[in-house]
Amino acid sequence: MSIHGETLHPIDTSTPSGVMRDITAVFLDDGGVMNDNTLRSAEWQRLVAEFFVPILGGDHAAWAEANRLVFERFLEFINIGPQGQDYVRWWDEYQRRWLHEMADFVGVSPPDDDAECIKLADEAAVYITRRVRSAYPGATEAVRALHEMGISLFTASGGHSRELDGYLSGMGVRGLFHTLYGPDIINQAKYPTDSAEYYRRAFAHAHVDPEGALVADDSPNCLAWARSVGAMTCLISAGPPQSRPANLVVPSLADLPAVLSNSRAL
Repeated sequence: MSIHGETLHPIDTSTPSGVMRDITAVFLDDGGVMNDNTLRSAEWQRLVAEFFVPILGGDHAAWAEANRLVFERFLEFINIGPQGQDYVRWWDEYQRRWLHEMADFVGVSPPDDDAECIKLADEAAVYITRRVRSAYPGATEAVRALHEMGISLFTASGGHSRELDGYLSGMGVRGLFHTLYGPDIINQAKYPTDSAEYYRRAFAHAHVDPEGALVADDSPNCLAWARSVGAMTCLISAGPPQSRPANLVVPSLADLPAVLSNSRAL
């Protein structure tokens, strides 16, 4: 994801010729790599209204505006993250507050019971993410090409695995991935502090040797953390980076399969 401020980390990027031939697993970020967050925001506003109006009432335009405003209001809460507390509990609190504040803006009543409120918010996320269409040009084809190369695919995202499942199902590629990481899977946030532990836990959970893994992300910070635990890294950047913060730099995910294929042929 790209909503976090970035400070480029100076890291050693010397890469022996042909080293990419040894990559057996690729861990893909979602927002900023597979999906366009700007397009996704507009989709969420439309689909939030489509889901909640028949259940809780209110006006479609009001729900769409509520979703926009509440997300902006919660940016600091999201950026701060769980601060060492249990991620799943933190996520449930976020879901509860998200629905309550939107309902308050619209002028309708959410479920009184917290558990029912969280359940309804989760159901909304499943409904919405499966209908969002925000993939970057060539991203779906790139995922399929990587899979056809025999590479094991995982996500390495700051988003909940339930939402990742919906987005990838909407893209038609969910079946090509193994585990969708998801801080909830490893109970470790990806942001905002030094998250080497996030990648360490993901690799261990996936039974993947970091030396055989490539992490693709649009965040130089995240790639520095992944590199620190032994993984190869690929920065997705439409423009030239301020420095070379990864082993590979490509303009889009669509470019990655050809780069890996060419490297294997060396």
